[in-house]
Amino acid sequence: MKATALAHPNIALVKYWGKRDEALILPHQSSLSLTLSPLSVTTTVEFGVSSDQVELNGHTAKGSERERVLRALETVRAEAGGKLGPARMVSRGDFPASAGLASSAAGFAALAVAARAAAGLPADPKAASVLARRGSGSACRSVQGGFCEWRRGERADGADSYAVQRFDEKHWPELRMVVAILNRDEKEVKSRDGMKHTVDTSPYYEAWARDAEVEVPRAVEIIQRKDLEALGELSERNAWRMHATAFAANPPLCYMHPNTLGLIQHLREQRKKGIPVWFTLDAGPNPVLLTDAAHEVAAEALARACGAVDVVRCVPGGDATLKSEHLF
Repeated sequence: MKATALAHPNIALVKYWGKRDEALILPHQSSLSLTLSPLSVTTTVEFGVSSDQVELNGHTAKGSERERVLRALETVRAEAGGKLGPARMVSRGDFPASAGLASSAAGFAALAVAARAAAGLPADPKAASVLARRGSGSACRSVQGGFCEWRRGERADGADSYAVQRFDEKHWPELRMVVAILNRDEKEVKSRDGMKHTVDTSPYYEAWARDAEVEVPRAVEIIQRKDLEALGELSERNAWRMHATAFAANPPLCYMHPNTLGLIQHLREQRKKGIPVWFTLDAGPNPVLLTDAAHEVAAEALARACGAVDVVRCVPGGDATLKSEHLF
C-alpha cells in the first residue's frame, strides 16, 4: 500500500506545445525528448490513510495542483478495484519548479510509477506513461530513460497517446546536456496556460504543429547515427519555431529573458571557434545546451560567462525506478 519512485525530467528536442484535448491532455503533434540525469523528483504514495493529502516540495498542494494529483490517484484506485481508500502523496525535487526545467514531468512520472506499485498493479511502462500524461503531458516521456517519443495518437480516448523509448540511455553516452539556470523564479505563465493561449490565438499554430510532426522521424534518424551537429541544428530550429508561435499569440507570450537571448545568440560565435554547442529551450528562461563530453566544461564556462547563476551538467538519464527508502 506504500511505494516510492524516482524519475528524471526530460528535455524535448522536438517540442510538445499545445493540446487537442485539454481534459485528457492529448497533443496536436508528436514529440521527442532526452531524459536528463542527475536531476530528479522523488515521490512516495501510500493508500489507506485517513484522508487525501498532497505535499509538493514541502508545501501542501492547493487548487489545480492538488486536483491533478488526486485525479491520477483516483485513476489508479479505479484500476485496482476502487477499495484502496484515501492516499497520501509527498513529492520532492532537487531542481527549481516552474522554471522551464520539466519539474512536473518528473513529478508525475514518479507519481505514476509509485502509485501503481503502491496499489499492487504490475509494472507496465505503457500504462504508467498514459497515467503520467493525464497529470502533465510531457511526464509520459519521463517514465523511461534515454530518447523517448510521445506518439500523438488518433483515438479520442487517448489510449494510443503515450511515450515509447526509441533509444535507451546507453545509446549515446558521449552526449551532454548542460542546463544553464539564468533565473530560478517561477515563470509568470505556466506551460499549461501558455499552450492554450498559443493554440487559441497564434496564427502560426497550425503550421507549427505540421512542422513539428515531421521533425520527429528526422530526429530519430539523426540520433540513430549519433550526428551531434545535425541534432543541434534540428533542436535549435524546433525551439525557435515553438517560441515563435508564442511570440505571435495575442497578446504576445515571451518566456525568454534578455540574458536568455544573449546566451543563445552567443552560441553561434562559439561554433565558429570550433566549440560544438547548440541550445534547446522549453517554456522558461533557462536554456539547455547540447554538446559532447569533450566540450561540456567549455559549455559550462560559456553559460556562466553569460549570466548563469547555476549550471547543471546532465547525461542521458534512465527509467523511473522504485526506491526502498520512503519520504514519510
